[in-house]
Amino acid sequence: MSAIEHPADAPPSGITRWLYATNHKDIGKMYLVFGIAMFLVGGLLAELIRAELLTPTMRVLSPEAYNQVITVHGLVMVFGALMPITAGLANYLIPMMIGAPDMALPRLNNWGFWLLPPAALLLVMPWGLKLIGIGNGTLDTGWTMYAPLSIQSGPGADFAFIAVLLLGLSSTMASINIIVTILNQRAPGMTMLKVPVFVWSWLITALLLVAVFPALMAGVIMLIGDRHFGTHFFSAAGGGDPVLWEHIFWFFGHPEVYVLLLPSAGILPHILATFARKPIYGYKAQVYSFCVIGVLSIVVWAHHMFTSGMPPAANIYFMLSTMAISVPVAVLFFCWFGTVWRGAMTFETPMLFALGYIVLFGIGGLTGLVLSDAAADQQYHNTYFLVAHFHYALFGGPVMGVIAGIYYYLPKVTGRMYSETLGRWHFWLTLIAFNVTFIPQFLAGIAGMPRRIPDYALQFWHFNLVSSVGAFVLGASQLLLVYNIVRAMRGDGEQASGRVWEGARGLEFTLPSPPPFHTFTTPPVIE
Repeated sequence: MSAIEHPADAPPSGITRWLYATNHKDIGKMYLVFGIAMFLVGGLLAELIRAELLTPTMRVLSPEAYNQVITVHGLVMVFGALMPITAGLANYLIPMMIGAPDMALPRLNNWGFWLLPPAALLLVMPWGLKLIGIGNGTLDTGWTMYAPLSIQSGPGADFAFIAVLLLGLSSTMASINIIVTILNQRAPGMTMLKVPVFVWSWLITALLLVAVFPALMAGVIMLIGDRHFGTHFFSAAGGGDPVLWEHIFWFFGHPEVYVLLLPSAGILPHILATFARKPIYGYKAQVYSFCVIGVLSIVVWAHHMFTSGMPPAANIYFMLSTMAISVPVAVLFFCWFGTVWRGAMTFETPMLFALGYIVLFGIGGLTGLVLSDAAADQQYHNTYFLVAHFHYALFGGPVMGVIAGIYYYLPKVTGRMYSETLGRWHFWLTLIAFNVTFIPQFLAGIAGMPRRIPDYALQFWHFNLVSSVGAFVLGASQLLLVYNIVRAMRGDGEQASGRVWEGARGLEFTLPSPPPFHTFTTPPVIE
């Protein structure tokens, strides 16, 4: 028997269970643990940023270290935290939701996960090398890695570029696996228009990743060529064009926003329907909206570049196409409102975070419409208004969504209920502290404060003081989530039933809590 084979009635034991894991539930758990750990690392870096900005004269970080912390915070949160957490939910849930025994390509699944830890190590390793006198730290260009600054940066840039290549390879592997699983592993009778909304959201997400991540990987290889092999793709001194990198990056970067958003938007209808005691409203409308969002997200990238000197005709096209994407997003909101309208709602922790998602992401979407105006963007671009919008869109949306999903499925995964009291405290502290953190940043941006600076004029002091205090509370409140997860994993909560929630529907809730190591070895038949 090889190291990755085991009897069908029991999981393997010891460290080899995780090193050689091919079971979708084990790999899903590893993704989730890794993603939550990186979420805490990224959050700690954010606290350093806000400590530096607490007052105009604060000296927590040098200007160079400040830029490095901002860069790694962005890369860790996007690639190391949010994407692995959503991939963990996908790995754990999709086979159970569609009645499959496992993912279609289990060994590829294992490879996809184990590329992540070395990538995370490469992102932070340059700081360790700096302590012993090697290099000047990690990449300091911001998560966008703009040329020519990234070409001229120290050796830490090479570590970051290799990390991004590994992360891209991991995401591509996971995406191919998800696409093949959904298209080929569904239970008999489960047509595509009977597939759960969450599964549909991940199908579009995986297709997006396969379409756009190779472009970023190709661009990073071109950056490495400019740094070490005498090419001049992005170096104006050699006839290259730095704006080319902006196009390559944002061709990936804007669909990436929806790569993070769609899985959380897909899990939201299940939570709303469960706690409203109603069926999901507008199932087909939501599925078609996901498809339209996926297509439009690829053709609107240059609204990030309104100040880069594009021709007026290009500015007008990207402005109008960006505004158009608000239509399918508005359809999603309408369907979510329809799901809870006149429902017998109860407000358990997953429902609270789901409703918080709607409110906060709604603010992110509305402020995005402001930035989509090519004329208005001239004032708001690269100010703290953009920083606040970005966090309302990505924390208020995906982060609130995945937290709702974690609370919703935690009893199913562990077999134990979390503490509802601590969950409610976590929600209210998060909601209040988040708004205290980022509403002042809207105001500072409107007043003209630029982003990515460690020092600022005295006129912005009160905005930053309030924002930093809110950030400290926001970061500390996430420890309640960690405690709730650890508490359930240790078996300290009440025993969860198979259905877990009274209004829950879906094949995953026909299984006991926690589900057995192998499920649906005989596929269910969908009537």
